[in-house]
Amino acid sequence: MTSLSDVKVLITGASGFLGTHLIQRLCPISGEVHATSRTQRPNVKGGPLWWQADLENLGAVRSLLANVKPDIIFHMSGLASAIQSVEFVLPTFHSLLTSTVNLLTVATEAGCQRVVLAGSLNEPQSKDPEIIPSSPYAAAKWAGSAYGRMFHALYGTPLVIVRTFMTYGPGQDSRKLIPSVVLSLLKNESPKLSSGEWNADWIFIDDVIDGFLAAAQMPEIEGVTLDLGMGTLVTVRELVEKVARYVGSSSQPLFGALPDRVLEPARKAEVMMTFEKLGWKPKVSLESGLQQTVEWYRAQFSSSSMSPQLR
Repeated sequence: MTSLSDVKVLITGASGFLGTHLIQRLCPISGEVHATSRTQRPNVKGGPLWWQADLENLGAVRSLLANVKPDIIFHMSGLASAIQSVEFVLPTFHSLLTSTVNLLTVATEAGCQRVVLAGSLNEPQSKDPEIIPSSPYAAAKWAGSAYGRMFHALYGTPLVIVRTFMTYGPGQDSRKLIPSVVLSLLKNESPKLSSGEWNADWIFIDDVIDGFLAAAQMPEIEGVTLDLGMGTLVTVRELVEKVARYVGSSSQPLFGALPDRVLEPARKAEVMMTFEKLGWKPKVSLESGLQQTVEWYRAQFSSSSMSPQLR
């Protein structure tokens, strides 16, 4: 496997949930870590070298890669919302797909050891050409992965697609399901939810980062798409009921208060292929991961320096 201590790494979208955790793992072990964000961020000791970059701009991508000259690229940037409203179509298209095509084009021209492209469980996975993506996000991620496979097949781009399933853990945006429920219950409020019947494959952030690091280092796996999940389905209702027990609030979740989303897929990760290619298996059980997550948000909620967003 490639030693990360000897390479220069670039993480796009590094201020997001996945990117933040990847930075925390990479900075102590990698030779040099560069990170992009749409907003200017200060460089601090022990952290990455930050670049303010709009990856929807091809010239900006060319300039970025010419300056950084990365060996390994983790491409994680883009709007991470599965909202189905029509006003999200164009912003999601450009944020996810235009940026991905720009990055793949320049990385192929400039050359690098490996591009790890973050896929999504929301991507339609059937071979049926009539399948319908469930949101603008799903359509853009699906197309981005298709471009990735094309770049590898036609131009030899050394690319691996890592398809993450329902990732959760400390530091996730408070608008996401688990943080939202935890914070509502900590405030003794009843979170409003859909029916809770949707099934999903829930995976703890530490296991996901392990998978990304393995995908960057394992030789001779270019062109494959690998799933990172537990390989089991758990309904939202069952998940939220576990969270409520760990929080210990007297408030109860209000299932059915919100409508279910249409076309929402229920998929579990194909973990056997991931293990065969990477030797990766999830280590953190759902119960342990949820308990760690609840305790992190409880500590943040109790802290006098807590982010206003959590209030």
